[in-house]
Amino acid sequence: MRRLHPLLLSTVAALALASRGLAFSGLRPVPSSPGTVTSRNMVNKDEKDGADFCVMVNGMPGPMATAAAEACLRKGLQLAPVAMTGPDVEASTFIVTDTVTGTSSSVRLVPSSDTEELVSAVAGMQTASERLLAIDYTHPSAVNGNAKFYVEQNIPFVMGTTGGDRDELMKDVEGHFCVIAPNMGKQIVAMQAALEDLANKYPSAFEGYQLEVVESHQKTKADTSGTAKAVISSIKTLAGDEKYSNDDIKMIRDEKEALAFGVPEDAMMGHAFHTYTLTSPDGSVSFQLQHNVAGRTVYAEGTADAVKFLAKKMKTEKIPRVFNMINVLEEGALE
Repeated sequence: MRRLHPLLLSTVAALALASRGLAFSGLRPVPSSPGTVTSRNMVNKDEKDGADFCVMVNGMPGPMATAAAEACLRKGLQLAPVAMTGPDVEASTFIVTDTVTGTSSSVRLVPSSDTEELVSAVAGMQTASERLLAIDYTHPSAVNGNAKFYVEQNIPFVMGTTGGDRDELMKDVEGHFCVIAPNMGKQIVAMQAALEDLANKYPSAFEGYQLEVVESHQKTKADTSGTAKAVISSIKTLAGDEKYSNDDIKMIRDEKEALAFGVPEDAMMGHAFHTYTLTSPDGSVSFQLQHNVAGRTVYAEGTADAVKFLAKKMKTEKIPRVFNMINVLEEGALE
């Protein structure tokens, strides 16, 4: 298991205490056709917590989706017997294994380009299970198409993927049960909330300070970190600086640069190292906020918690709505 570096809030967070693959093609829903799906994953509802629904983890065998599937098994959730994979990936059977509990589950991966088979499979799973929920970890280019697919097929979902047209996304999912967040890491989201609170209470407290942001991720990450964008929004309020844009973020996707930035060699295929620095105009004072994560466990665990949270909300709330990870934190729905 990879080491998980502790979250470092540094001086800025201390002040706050004092005062959140695979490229899928866009899916076009087609009329549902009768279909049945049988799987060893479907168990008696009374056998374990969460047995009245199953989770369709889309994006496997991509590492983030696979980690989320393993976390679901670890938390006693059922995996759906069918899931989406990339449009250029051949259909296959994928075995998800959680090494902590020793549990495993067999999942048939269907290319997202095979819309008819997916729709038929979804209909079958919705018949076999009381409820079907989805986890979506896809390429930024597929976010909007996949969200429309979930809405049309009446599948509540948890989406941790960044990118896509976010305004269009939120419009399309209005009135649908889902959790959407650019970061599923519970502790990181808590840090973001503290920083946002600090910005609201003390706007322009760092007026005139110059902001520098460096973020390093595995080379397969296609877009700028959504977490960095969210944190920058709060820091800009603190600094009273609207000039700094997301284009000013220094993105590291090169292994040599990542090593020099402090990323462990064994975390090159999965990490998120962020450093935000505020420097006074004369250079005599500097503040630094840092959060470093090696591996994907923190995001996978948060994703599984978000699924359990959403399943409970579907029982207690009559009107479907869009949630985020702050809602999950406020509910205390964390294990």
